[in-house]
Amino acid sequence: MKRRQFIGSTLGALAGTTLGVDVFGISKNRLSAYKDFIIGHGTHQYKIDLNWGALNPDFYPVNDCHEMVQDSQGRIILLTNDTRNNVIIYDKSGKLIEVWGTDYPGAHGLTLSRENGEDFLYIADNNRHEVIKTTIDGKVVLNLPWPQESGKYEKAEQYIPTETAIASNGDIYIADGYGLQYILHYNAKGKLLNVFGGRGPGEEHFDNAHGICLDTRTPEAPTLLITARQQNKLKRFSLDGRLLKVIDLPGAYICRPVIHGQEVYLATLVSRLPFDSGSGFVCILNQEDQLISVPGGSQPIYRDGKLNRLQQTVKVFQHPHDVCVDDDENLYVAQWNSGKTYPIKLVRV
Repeated sequence: MKRRQFIGSTLGALAGTTLGVDVFGISKNRLSAYKDFIIGHGTHQYKIDLNWGALNPDFYPVNDCHEMVQDSQGRIILLTNDTRNNVIIYDKSGKLIEVWGTDYPGAHGLTLSRENGEDFLYIADNNRHEVIKTTIDGKVVLNLPWPQESGKYEKAEQYIPTETAIASNGDIYIADGYGLQYILHYNAKGKLLNVFGGRGPGEEHFDNAHGICLDTRTPEAPTLLITARQQNKLKRFSLDGRLLKVIDLPGAYICRPVIHGQEVYLATLVSRLPFDSGSGFVCILNQEDQLISVPGGSQPIYRDGKLNRLQQTVKVFQHPHDVCVDDDENLYVAQWNSGKTYPIKLVRV
């Protein structure tokens, strides 16, 4: 497969500058001219590797590359909704290790949980209207179907889960980001414990609760970070569903939050509507919930405590849908609706 490369009339400083650089559809032999190009700001800057993970699409096809995680062996796991190989496993260099999965036509959310010394995957499937827990090699161990017992749903089609978060005690939180916008809390065996959120007025409700993660950076007081993508907001909740804080990210239609170290990483699908505008980038927040770097986007600037509206400045990305941060602090960016292309690696500098 020919990989994306980028071309532009001017390659200059990124801060606040729209460069007009495009990576889509450019022939592979021009890559070397830009191999040292750096994106991002401040302490979090990256070189771009557009060749990482490229495979023969006749044998290992992808459709939408929705999400990625790193397992306890250091392998990078990609989830795609192509049912010829829903799960593609790489080493960090981009070498293929194995593929599996033909049963997840709506494969969307991928969460890795380490439980009693073993890795498990939680797959949120839009088309199947359920969340499926599997072993690391694909054996199904738990199904969480549409939550009829909640009293919130009349039929399975109203429930379109997009993401999960797993607590240390095995509790499961599911974001119904494409359905009725509820957050559902289960115990490890699949018993429904609580429901909160949903559509409606007020910040405690959601419009596109696309992503969720458990924030344990303050171990004595873990919380949930939940995206409200249509609202350009990241919302913090207690584990029992109380709204604690709203973080505004104007211009950032964010997918799921990913915590690594003290930072939060957010793939940003687009910076303007429509959703297929091809204007995405990556956001990185520090432990004070301040935006510190925007690889592929405008420099984060706060005025009177409010963040300036963000925009794409370099067309490295089309529609970033997830960020995986490896143990060397390199980033892997999976993309939705990007011409069936493989992920992009950003190497920390």
